Amino acid sequence: MNGTVLDILIYVFDHYMFDDTPDVPEREQLARDLESVGFGEANVERALDWLADLAGERERAELYSPATQQPLRIYSDHELSRLPADCRGLLLSLELAEILSPAQREIVIDRLLALDADDLSIEQVRWVVLMVLSSQPGQELACERMEMLVFDADDLASAN
Repeated sequence: MNGTVLDILIYVFDHYMFDDTPDVPEREQLARDLESVGFGEANVERALDWLADLAGERERAELYSPATQQPLRIYSDHELSRLPADCRGLLLSLELAEILSPAQREIVIDRLLALDADDLSIEQVRWVVLMVLSSQPGQELACERMEMLVFDADDLASAN
């Protein structure tokens, strides 16, 4: 198993972040743990960099106040080419449902583009949204609502 960056991120969140008492090891130990279960070294490093960047985004979200948040998002040509319409639609619906704030939406877009995935899917967007929400303090309710969307969608997909 080599696994994509997103596969590694999902593994980390599943095995460390969703526990009641998360005990996430230091970066070097986590890298060894991930490589020992079969993830490739290059993708492990990219995934750990992605997580480090996500941790840095917490400060960016705190800079936004409701008065500075933009109600309308205009996507650049690069973003349009990387984010399919259904993924952009999901982001908008999550924002309208008040699961995502505009600042969090920007972090999600940034983290999605950082995945360097050729074809982004709704499932990938759901997981990245969940990861972003779980990294933000005070977002427990939004995170719970997103978990239901992610795991209910996974259950529906496995039933078909």
